[in-house]
Amino acid sequence: MLQLLRKIAFPISLVYAAVVYLRNFLFDMGILSSKSYRTPTICVGNLSVGGTGKTPMTEYVLRLLSNYRVAVLSRGYKRKSTGFHLAGPTSTVLDLGDEPYQIHQKFPEVAVAVDADRRNGIEQLERLVQPEIIVLDDAFQHRKVQPTFSILLTTYQQPYADDWYLPTGNLRDGKKEAKRADVIVVTKCPDGIANSDKNRLIAKLNPKGHHKVLFATFKYRDFVFDGREGRIPLSRLKKEKFALVTGIASPGPLVQFLKSLGLDFEHFEFGDHHHFTDKEIGRFSNRGLILTTEKDFVRLQGKVENLFYLGVAHSFSAEDEAFLTDAVRALL
Repeated sequence: MLQLLRKIAFPISLVYAAVVYLRNFLFDMGILSSKSYRTPTICVGNLSVGGTGKTPMTEYVLRLLSNYRVAVLSRGYKRKSTGFHLAGPTSTVLDLGDEPYQIHQKFPEVAVAVDADRRNGIEQLERLVQPEIIVLDDAFQHRKVQPTFSILLTTYQQPYADDWYLPTGNLRDGKKEAKRADVIVVTKCPDGIANSDKNRLIAKLNPKGHHKVLFATFKYRDFVFDGREGRIPLSRLKKEKFALVTGIASPGPLVQFLKSLGLDFEHFEFGDHHHFTDKEIGRFSNRGLILTTEKDFVRLQGKVENLFYLGVAHSFSAEDEAFLTDAVRALL
């Protein structure tokens, strides 16, 4: 039914494409202005709506910059606060949104802020925090800011070259806007991706001369965690049936990974950034162990007993990791 509705909405996608094209044209011509800042900025983003692994990539970049004074700026999607908010000891997931709150919890030494107005957010961080570098989470389409360095993500399963505009497809920006990236990262690649597959994808993406195309796989942890001190080996879940709860854009890779281990679970799937109601929680809270993603965990923590999350991170070849490390640290 969803696919049928998307096809029916094709005329709307043409209107959306025209609006996106006009907006980018106005920026390209200088009629709308992009502003750069004295503080180096790294943009992590994509051309589509979710599911490319932006938050794990932001965390990957933060680990590369662990010896520097770093700030993260995000919109804070579906948060309850408004305007600029700098994370502090009393900040909650409702103040920040799930992904910024996750980063705040994992990287307490990093200044995490949210603001839909990226220019104001950067200016406030420069005034209040004075970071050495700012990571802009999910900001590729926010052209009012000219980042120092842009990392564009796309997935192995659905590269942007094969996609179409919303609502028929998942693109929220034009394919040609990839030209603004410094690095294109193909995420969620299969383990041991063959060079022939890499070359096929590079040809499909048709990168510009200045682009470097990197390839990353999702690596899941060997343990599931309860957010405190408790952890259980993932292999132990083979002995019991459990519930998997996801509110992310693309749960397919996680589901496939768990099935590849021979695990027995019931999947409760919700939309991206979903705020769980008491009624929804009641559907799965009595299913024994509840496994979820790290992003969903921060929204379910304290509401569900026996709740665990499975962490995930991007993994690169040694050559690609060295390139990205050098490129990011060269900004400082």
